[in-house]
Amino acid sequence: MNGTKRQINAWTFVAPSLILTLIFGVYPVFWALKYMFYDYQGFGTPLFIGLDNFERLLRDKDFWQSVVNTFVYAGGKLIITIPLSFVLAVVLNRALKGRQLLRAIYFLPTVISASVMAIVFYVIFNSYNGMVNQLLMGAGIVSAPIDWLGAKHALVTAIIIAIWGAVGNYMLLFIAGLQNIPEDLYEAASLDGAGPLRKMWSITVPMLGPVLQMIIMLAITVSLKGYESIMVLTEGGPYGKTEVMYLYLYKLFFPVSSGGSSIQQFGYGSAVGFATAVIVGIITLIYFYVSKKLNDIY
Repeated sequence: MNGTKRQINAWTFVAPSLILTLIFGVYPVFWALKYMFYDYQGFGTPLFIGLDNFERLLRDKDFWQSVVNTFVYAGGKLIITIPLSFVLAVVLNRALKGRQLLRAIYFLPTVISASVMAIVFYVIFNSYNGMVNQLLMGAGIVSAPIDWLGAKHALVTAIIIAIWGAVGNYMLLFIAGLQNIPEDLYEAASLDGAGPLRKMWSITVPMLGPVLQMIIMLAITVSLKGYESIMVLTEGGPYGKTEVMYLYLYKLFFPVSSGGSSIQQFGYGSAVGFATAVIVGIITLIYFYVSKKLNDIY
């Protein structure tokens, strides 16, 4: 009887999360798997069209441009964010005055809404009276305002904003890893005559192997799936220069005010969602294969 009561209590606690997961997590996946074979705009009777959505996908230049933009966006973010986070973690892990305040300042962007962050940076990078252009022109670095949100620089601007928003989060993860490295290792290395660079390469980096694996995995998935700040900043424009995969997918289900179709395309959107998931899955599997080298180092 006691065992049955414990099981009932356990299921009582688990049931709400399980029900919500089934409704908002599992059901939409099967819904999309079904309708990616249909022509369906959210109203009327869905029309079965077989693989036509995937044939359209293969010819969809806008989608494949969004794939390229996603890799540029994610790659630019990762190449700068992870090394910068590591350097900040090493510096702020030392006994510096005010290091707790500095950690909080660097971490603050992580808790700010992506939409709010994008609006703030829209004002900062505004072509006409933005703070960045005012500083550059005041210092004599440029003679005319730079169109930071134009076709030439918009994606770079989006990457800068993404870096600003992610550095603090990964910095704290690196700090947590650094604090778990025994000081005895550094003391023994000092007795052997090892310098700071040698300690960094032979002790710090190998001991951070598992943490680094987790950080890179998080950074890859977040970067490939990120679109919120870009949607607020440029809506994927101008001319699709900042269109990333998940923003393109979002627009098919929830058309935004400018550009693209104003009609919901649930069927084609489901096919695009499936293709997007496959692309992200392939990148993840490639990373898992490559990350085995970090295990060997560790």
